[in-house]
Amino acid sequence: MNQGLKATLMLVVAPLCMQLAALTANAQNNTLWYKQPAKEWTEALPIGNGTLGAMVFGGVDDELLQLNEATLWSGGPVKKNINPEAFQHLAQVREALLKEDYQKAHDLTQKMQGLYSESFLPLGDLHIKQTFGGAKQGAYYRDLNIGNAVATTKYTVNGVNYKREIFASAPDKVIVIRISADKPKQLDLKINTGSQLRFQKSVIGSNVLQLAGKAPAHVEPSYVDSSNPIVYADDDKCRGMRYELLAKAVSNDGKITSDTSGIIVKGASTITLYVTAATSFVAYNKCPDGNEKVAETYLNNAAKKTYAQLLAAHTADYQKYFNRVSLNLNNGKGNHGELPTDKRLAEYNKNNGADPGLEALYFQYGRYLLISSSRTKDVPANLQGIWNKELRAPWSSNYTSNINVQMNYWMAEDCNLSEMHTPLFQLIKGLSETGGEVAKSYYHAQGWVTHHNTDLWAMANPVGDFGKGEPKWANWAMGGDWLTRHLWEHYLYTGDKEFLKNTAYPLMKGAAEFTLDWLVPDGKGHLVTAPSMSPENDFIYAPGKTGEVSVSTTMDMGIIRDLFDNLVAASKILGVDADFRNRLIAKKSKLIPYQIGSKGQLQEWYKDQESPDPHHRHVSHLYSVYPANEISIAKNPELAAAAKRTLELRGDESTGWSLAWKVNLWARLRDGNHAYKLYRDLLRLTGTSETNYSEGGGLYPNMFDAHPPFQIDGNFGGTSGLAEMLLQSQNNNIHLLPALPDAWGAGQLKGLVARGAFVVDMKWAAGKVTNASILSKTGGTCRVVSSSKLKVTGVAAAPSKVKEGYELVFNTQKGKSYQLTSAL
Repeated sequence: MNQGLKATLMLVVAPLCMQLAALTANAQNNTLWYKQPAKEWTEALPIGNGTLGAMVFGGVDDELLQLNEATLWSGGPVKKNINPEAFQHLAQVREALLKEDYQKAHDLTQKMQGLYSESFLPLGDLHIKQTFGGAKQGAYYRDLNIGNAVATTKYTVNGVNYKREIFASAPDKVIVIRISADKPKQLDLKINTGSQLRFQKSVIGSNVLQLAGKAPAHVEPSYVDSSNPIVYADDDKCRGMRYELLAKAVSNDGKITSDTSGIIVKGASTITLYVTAATSFVAYNKCPDGNEKVAETYLNNAAKKTYAQLLAAHTADYQKYFNRVSLNLNNGKGNHGELPTDKRLAEYNKNNGADPGLEALYFQYGRYLLISSSRTKDVPANLQGIWNKELRAPWSSNYTSNINVQMNYWMAEDCNLSEMHTPLFQLIKGLSETGGEVAKSYYHAQGWVTHHNTDLWAMANPVGDFGKGEPKWANWAMGGDWLTRHLWEHYLYTGDKEFLKNTAYPLMKGAAEFTLDWLVPDGKGHLVTAPSMSPENDFIYAPGKTGEVSVSTTMDMGIIRDLFDNLVAASKILGVDADFRNRLIAKKSKLIPYQIGSKGQLQEWYKDQESPDPHHRHVSHLYSVYPANEISIAKNPELAAAAKRTLELRGDESTGWSLAWKVNLWARLRDGNHAYKLYRDLLRLTGTSETNYSEGGGLYPNMFDAHPPFQIDGNFGGTSGLAEMLLQSQNNNIHLLPALPDAWGAGQLKGLVARGAFVVDMKWAAGKVTNASILSKTGGTCRVVSSSKLKVTGVAAAPSKVKEGYELVFNTQKGKSYQLTSAL
């Protein structure tokens, strides 16, 4: 064939092939794809193996991977007794509050603060610069297939079709980049690394580039005005960990040379690039003097394997988790996977949400992100998962424990990713140690406590830099109590009594021991918390006067009730601590009861006080509705109605993670259509990167959640919210389709998990379950609630009428599946 004709045909055919590939990939609705490279970080695509993360930009002549390593933080182990004067102010704060001197209480509470948390840091940038002779670019395509966790970029230049395939392997602890061309010896590249941190570069052998350095001893939060926000201390062996980044290029036919300016590849047909990193982090309570040189071991071991071997191991490992759950809404009708994802989002917003495939993709994307960011011992997913490009990241990209780190893990159990929960449990264990010292030194209390923020070092003290922070966030003391709910949930979903006995119960008991000492009499027959906050919100206590430090906010009371109830139940299961159990029951009876305010709302404060921001993003007083189950339609419908009224008064418009919380709340209140409205709002395309505390929530083009700016909790909370619409199990039953919106009249799901260790598959049509399969992982009684009558094959059980519809009760055997069909 004439070479000119052949080149012309390739320019015509290649775009069609790429378009066909896009359509094929999207048939499974597990692909984000685009027709152009990313210009902004929020257009780049995330990959991760739980420790290494990368944002892939997909450039043609300059590919950029922005890199992170989960343990790369500033600072070192926390110092004990940070504020030895804190306790002397506690009695004064309580006295001021009982006299309703809220300003004095505020000022005194500020004196009980400690240091700010440390910051999660960017590792570095990897550039792959490609040169073309007289370049004429043709077709372009890039994607992220969350079904196999591989990012692919394809482009045509001068009639040559190029492809990059990138994945982050958990088994081999490397990021693998394979670059190929469909004609021989067409790859001329320069590979280079850099970092915003201080670093030195060197070359190992002929084809390994090393970048190494020492992290800062401290980084001030981005919201702090400082003349010296990034502090290095080269001689301090305990503050500022070492790190190492390695990149190695291999080619069968290309010439590879290296110097400190980069790796140069000439005339290659295929190149495999291995990237890995490690830090000297050891543990939260140890100086970071470990061996960051283990990165070299990871690199050498991976480089012994073929690309096919690495890809196979990665795929098997990743899909072991991801493939547990599948979701199809409306049987694929109305899906628009043929559109690039950025255009698809724009059309979704324009067309009033007529794309159930996109809604299912967003759900699965949350699962993808958790698998990709929560697999490192002691290091849970932070405010940005493991993806951060800033030296001073928004809110230090730390763990914010008044909602955000908890929201990251709401979906871990019911979305069948229980193993990803483990790093959070390990952090909680660390907090029980550091928080024990804080409980003792700050409050002269037993047990353990943590506050608004924590970090890699399990910092537990109130933040604020000794009086510069606002108490409404800095001094909130219920972080530990809330976190223990995750331990209890893990037991409820798995039935793991060894975990309950050896891990959950001791940590829950320690949190309760602090709380028992934290509660004080109010002189009116109740036990109260003081100081107490409804996180980040204020109240009006007199004309023109607002306060933030109060007594026994509804959130405090809800969290404490929840902890005490869970601990009482756990002690009965384990047959231990009868006296302590009775003490909890007695103390709980003296807590301030839930109150309904003058507008019919669940009251947020000790008194029926207004907020200067009636649409505040936090709905902290609804903790008892979700994630807890202290208030529900089934148990106390009057309070549930008051909670619903609170949501109505708060309004729908909000920031990203707040929208996600409201999706879960409306689902718990069984209003599927309202939950769906807010779920749709989560998918609102936004371009803003400026902080907006009241609205602007939605998605960036790469489907990252916009707080704004980016926070990953909205992604995770959205996934949880969809699961909550389709399956609930908080009332000792499995409620199928408890909050199904009208928009999802038909569908199919596989693999969601219910409390009691039941795995649920189901199909539905016309809003009713048609058939279901329930796998009992531990045995026991199964109670299934649905809006229509169901029967179970091979078991003598008949549905009975209940308030929610019909209940089917049957005994199960461990490891056996049960088939349910319509009984009509």
